[in-house]
Parts: sequence; structure tokens; C-alpha cells
Amino acid sequence: MRLARPDDLAGIVALTTEAYAPYTAIFDAPPIPVTEDYAPRIERGEVWLLEEGSTLAGLIVLERHADHAMIFSIAVSPVFQGRKLGIRLLDFADKQARSWGVPEVRLYTNSRMARNIALYAAYGYRETGRRANPYRPGWTLVDMVKPVDRAA
Repeated sequence: MRLARPDDLAGIVALTTEAYAPYTAIFDAPPIPVTEDYAPRIERGEVWLLEEGSTLAGLIVLERHADHAMIFSIAVSPVFQGRKLGIRLLDFADKQARSWGVPEVRLYTNSRMARNIALYAAYGYRETGRRANPYRPGWTLVDMVKPVDRAA
């Protein structure tokens, strides 16, 4: 894992677009991470890259807050899916939250991403509520949380 640099921007955008492509087709619109401007997030040190050799295999966008870490996005290249890299990224989020001294990791996902919700639940996240997506009318977000001291 390493922090992203400005010259990683094109790779981040490409990987995110590819990883979320199945959902873009299902939703008839790109999920929010696909349309995000990652340059400010790179500048703030929120984007970490997971490389396999010299190839970008996955990434996590993790925000630091006073009382929690917030996962904005996890993306794994379709070429590398099925290799438990998503779990490695979730493990990284836990480790980073511990290093920041915050008690929990939070995330939100689209209610129609059932496979992701099941993965997060199996990893120890619990649903804390559902709410309308403020940027996409008709979409529902599922909020989830996991204490960092709780093993998956």
C-alpha cells in the first residue's frame, strides 16, 4: 500500500471506472465514486493504492475524521477481483483507523449493491440506517459501521 501521487490520477480514474462499470450499467448512471474529482483527495492524502508488481490492482479512499475513519470508495480492478484484495483494503482501513486513534470505520453504499453489503456485513460491519442519496434522487444509501477493535 502506498499513498497516491498526482501522477497516479489517470490510473485512479481508469481503475474506478472499470471497477464500478457493472453498477453503472445496472443504475443507468455512474456511482458517485466514478464522477469524483480525485485530485483534491490525492492532495489531502486520502487515496491509497494497492499494487501487484507494477500494476495498480486496487485502491481505497479513506477520510480521517475526529471520531472515525470514513471509507469513501474501495475499488479493485476487474483483472484482480476474486483474490481477496477487497479484504486487504478493508484490513488497511482498520489498521489506518487504529493508527489515527479513532474507534470505528464507517462507510456507505448504494442499497442496490447487495453483494457489497453482504461482504461488509461478513467483515463485521453493521447497518446503522438508510437514507436518500442527496446527489442522486431515487437512490438509497446504506450506512454501515465497524469498531476497529472487532475482528472480521
